[in-house]
Amino acid sequence: MIKEYRTIEEVAGPLMLVKQVDNVKYDELGEIELPNGEIRRCRVLEVNGSSVLVQLFDSAAGLNLAQSKVRFMGHGVRLGVCPEMTGRVFNGMGELIDGGPTLIPQKTLDINGTPINPAARMYPSEFIQTGISTIDGLNTLVRGQKLPIFSGSGLPHANLAAQIARQAKVRGSDAKFAVVFAAIGITFEEADFFISDFRRTGALDRTVLFINLASDAAIERITTPRMALTAAEYLAFEQNMHVLVIMTDITNYAEALREVSAARKEVPGRRGYPGYLYTDLATMYERAGRKEGSEGSITMIPILSMPEDDKTHPIPDLTGYITEGQIILSRELYRKGITPPVDVLPSLSRLKDKGIGAGKTREDHANVMNQLFSSYARGKEAKELMVVLGEAALTPMDRVYARFADEFEARYVNQGNDENRTIEETLDIGWELLSIFPKSELKRIKPALIEKYYPKKP
Repeated sequence: MIKEYRTIEEVAGPLMLVKQVDNVKYDELGEIELPNGEIRRCRVLEVNGSSVLVQLFDSAAGLNLAQSKVRFMGHGVRLGVCPEMTGRVFNGMGELIDGGPTLIPQKTLDINGTPINPAARMYPSEFIQTGISTIDGLNTLVRGQKLPIFSGSGLPHANLAAQIARQAKVRGSDAKFAVVFAAIGITFEEADFFISDFRRTGALDRTVLFINLASDAAIERITTPRMALTAAEYLAFEQNMHVLVIMTDITNYAEALREVSAARKEVPGRRGYPGYLYTDLATMYERAGRKEGSEGSITMIPILSMPEDDKTHPIPDLTGYITEGQIILSRELYRKGITPPVDVLPSLSRLKDKGIGAGKTREDHANVMNQLFSSYARGKEAKELMVVLGEAALTPMDRVYARFADEFEARYVNQGNDENRTIEETLDIGWELLSIFPKSELKRIKPALIEKYYPKKP
């Protein structure tokens, strides 16, 4: 039997102190019943003897300390899961908000799952095609990888997230593919964009969507990504599906963590974020991967907007330590009208070599990728020299490299939000661009591959 307490001592903002309680655990879920019968939820933040500090999921407005009752549920926040979750829209607490029929859960899982045991991990090695050339061709995503996107305020990461969710697929596999999309602390307009875009394109049929609005409580913002990961773990490891988890925006999650930490009067770390930010992010990111004995997998793309476009800010800095690379969006390319504005040179996928080559993408992939990186870097240098010294000071070959850099941005990087390129199309565009150079300049490509793939001039 659940015990009720009428011993609320005080309420300060989103926090509430309850005295004389027993057998209550950290992170346990609670309910507050107001005199009018209204139920509000809370979560245990701190246990000190017989006193418990809880955080409210809802507003404290109208809370009568003397007449309200508190009861603790004996468990943490849970999510009911079933195969029919795909195609449905939930809020940050795992409640359906799409007006559809109620789901009957097969089981109920605690959302605080555990990271995958390193000894049970399988090495990521299978190519995931996103349809975006800058990712597929140069910073390849591999099944089971964690590849974040570092964006900036005002850059079109929402469009990129929606495009990846629509287009991503594992090639050459019969296994079912699902997307779990967690929108954290977004505006109503953004939420409407994601839902309507997924419905319009039919992507919603294979997507589980969790929407947490900026107007929702901070504590719900901390819950949302864990809800999404719990749904992903169920689909991947119990339904044997390939699951892509996209989370936007991790910065809003970290801000909520800082808000809760400040309310608890914890000693702040860098920039006011709690000292355990690294550990907290790792408990989420490390739930992605592949397990021995399971056909399914979780691949993760967390998206975060860097405050002031600063890569050394604690959120992107710590994320970079935990994940296997990063895709960086460029404000300079965005101003040029290039979509998606992926900054190729500082972007990196540490596992790209494992998912490319004959049998996975194409035999020429690694060579073309290396040559494009090298040529683009030299082209950028030539353009910088041109600004300082003028075009006349460049050698004829440097002028070719400068032209290549412009063509590369215009044709390879710039593909819009609706073009879905196969890896073959991406590699063919790469060859067309490299045909600007004489064959003698392609020093990073094997001669046999040049003979086979170099475009024949009419």
